[in-house]
Amino acid sequence: MVDAPRKKSPRAPSMALDEAIDRAMRAYDKDRLHPSPTEVVARNLGYKGINNGSALSALASLRYFGLLERPSDGTLAVTKDVETYKFAPDPVQKQAVLERFLKSPSLYADLLEKFPGGLPSDGNLRYDLIQRGFTAQTADMALAAFRRSVDFVGHFSTQRAVGAPASDPKPEIEEGAPASPANPAGLAQRPAPQPTLPTDTEDVLDRIPVRLPGGRRAWLLIPTPFFDGDKVRLKAQIDLLLTQDEEEGPEI
Repeated sequence: MVDAPRKKSPRAPSMALDEAIDRAMRAYDKDRLHPSPTEVVARNLGYKGINNGSALSALASLRYFGLLERPSDGTLAVTKDVETYKFAPDPVQKQAVLERFLKSPSLYADLLEKFPGGLPSDGNLRYDLIQRGFTAQTADMALAAFRRSVDFVGHFSTQRAVGAPASDPKPEIEEGAPASPANPAGLAQRPAPQPTLPTDTEDVLDRIPVRLPGGRRAWLLIPTPFFDGDKVRLKAQIDLLLTQDEEEGPEI
């Protein structure tokens, strides 16, 4: 009796993007963007050599993410995007490179396009992967790497921030309040309704209240985990708002 050939799962990263970038940075620090023999690159990534499954799997994952390229047979090189990500002074540019890395694997691009508003449950995604040809074991591995990669990039929180309204809603007004310069008609102001979050974000976003003049409040939606790059980008956005206020001057 001849054994049936072993079924191969579709190609997908076996490690998450954050770990893959860390490995690519090690290789970049050793040889920059110069092509190197595959054996040398494997050692630069932190492996003893190319003759083991972990090294081969890591090299494949980095290629899927667009962190490594093959200039010629038997050689690999860190891609220019890795250098751009490492040295980009603009957090927005860094985020754009991260999004390119995240969408480089065809599987990831397909899933992000299929679920644009947020990822469904693990059971739903696992079923989807099995329908695509993954075995049960490889589906679990691919799912874990995918979720961790999406969380690392902050893909969905970034998309929502881009689509957020530019200004707070105006408070509703009712009669019976004392007159003031800001409220000459003596109308009582009811606080604006607080924004509600979609249920799929409650576990990954922290809501931090910020008190503003006039009894108003703003809310900072902070993703979990919150990386150093996220802090730089948030500070840059706040600095930009402060700069705009200084240029426009106070209202008269």
